[in-house]
Amino acid sequence: MQMIGRIGLMGLGIVLGSYLSGVLVFAEDKSAAAPIDDGSKVVITSPKEGDEVDDSFEVKYELTKGSEATHVHVYVDGQYQKGFSGMLKGLSKGDHKITVQGATKDHALVKASHTIIVEVE
Repeated sequence: MQMIGRIGLMGLGIVLGSYLSGVLVFAEDKSAAAPIDDGSKVVITSPKEGDEVDDSFEVKYELTKGSEATHVHVYVDGQYQKGFSGMLKGLSKGDHKITVQGATKDHALVKASHTIIVEVE
């Protein structure tokens, strides 16, 4: 009888652990949430679509903040550029997709976004 109780307790522990692991995975995945439509607008002003650039260049943009946006996130070829300070450095030769997307103070994305493709020479 004690053996059955231990097996049941272990099973409960496994189920509970699996559930909590799943909850944590979903809680941390902010990119899975649909972007917020808060009326913001963002436009990349430099470089322009199709421009040829050096391997390091400045990205300039204008953000018109809606009800939620406070800043932007920048992506190169779909990869988030953590700590972006205006310059992209050391890009390889070839075409690269640059995206600037509005974000809230909690880093949730808003719908406002602009994407261009540039060629690094």
